[in-house]
Amino acid sequence: MPVIVNGVELNDADLEQELPQHQQADNHMRAAVTALVLRRVLLDEAGRQGLDAADEEGAIGELLAREATAPEADEAACRRHYQMHPERFMVGELVEADHILFQVTPGVNLDMLRGHATMVLEALLADPSRFAEVAREQSNCPSAAVGGSLGQLGRGDTVPEFERALFALPAGGLLPQLLQTRHGLHILRVTRRIEGRLLPYEHVAGQIAAALTAMSRDTAWRQYIKLLVGRARIEGIDLDDGEPERVYSAGPA
Repeated sequence: MPVIVNGVELNDADLEQELPQHQQADNHMRAAVTALVLRRVLLDEAGRQGLDAADEEGAIGELLAREATAPEADEAACRRHYQMHPERFMVGELVEADHILFQVTPGVNLDMLRGHATMVLEALLADPSRFAEVAREQSNCPSAAVGGSLGQLGRGDTVPEFERALFALPAGGLLPQLLQTRHGLHILRVTRRIEGRLLPYEHVAGQIAAALTAMSRDTAWRQYIKLLVGRARIEGIDLDDGEPERVYSAGPA
């Protein structure tokens, strides 16, 4: 079924060009079609306002700058962000950690795997000295060969959910529950912490201001695009409430 936006049918050539931008999406075809729908909606509005649609990127950028303005981050907001998220401005902070991975693979019975991993964790909580031995026997990670050791890790070295648990543990701490990430179930311990140094606010103020302003701008863009979608005549695809925001969250650069 063709997708038509305000009387204009999306064409296959544009779709083929758009598809590579959405290969990481769960449904890359739908994500590409949605992106084209949103682009068409923006271009139609740019044309309605008399902007030069021959330069598509320029027209969209000018439209968003005109209609979806966002305030610059002020000093108070920047200082508040700095005070609320000091871990983001640490340098030199490291942990030495070990883990045991129970990998979730296609066809695995997750309940059985979780039950087995829980039994292993309970045994290690009772006798942590066996961690390296058990890692060699049980872990599905290459680190099993060295007793589960991951060496020294800094912020940004692991997936976010692993990092949060990692940097919350004290030295010598064994996480008392299983940690689930996109890789599977983990038993995690920290053997050593190397404390970092908090950068002075003045050193990161510009970075914070730029990040907060970009977040504010992106929010304004998403809200404006959602408004335009609500006004448009779209046939051949039903967009759920959050879909335009997910697909077009970054907007044009």
